[in-house]
Amino acid sequence: MGMTPAHAISAKYRQQPEQSGCTQVTEAQGCDIHKSKAENAAAGFGSVATPASPYAGHWIATQPQTGATVANIRIDAKDQVWVNNKKLKAKKSDGALLVKDGYITYTIQGDRRLKGEDTWFDSDAGTRGIITAQ
Repeated sequence: MGMTPAHAISAKYRQQPEQSGCTQVTEAQGCDIHKSKAENAAAGFGSVATPASPYAGHWIATQPQTGATVANIRIDAKDQVWVNNKKLKAKKSDGALLVKDGYITYTIQGDRRLKGEDTWFDSDAGTRGIITAQ
């Protein structure tokens, strides 16, 4: 006699949480498995995935000879930049984020595999150094 395997969850139900972005926990809290991920995110359940900016984070520009801090750089998920708590405009060029503050240009590479290429350059003093992620 052959036995048919029993399944606790139907194939249709198994797809609904995935398509809705719900988990068992959020479903118990009111996440609707019959709605889309975006609809549930708008209702406060989960979030619509957004790619993280490779530039986002806290960075420190240092003087190579002394190790002194030249600047504290903060970049948010929307690539907005603050250098020493002053909001500055940034532009992207060849995969790098460039920020100018007076004579100093800060360059942070978008490709995180490139090591030692996050740098700053002071065109007035002719000095340069590295920028490290914190």
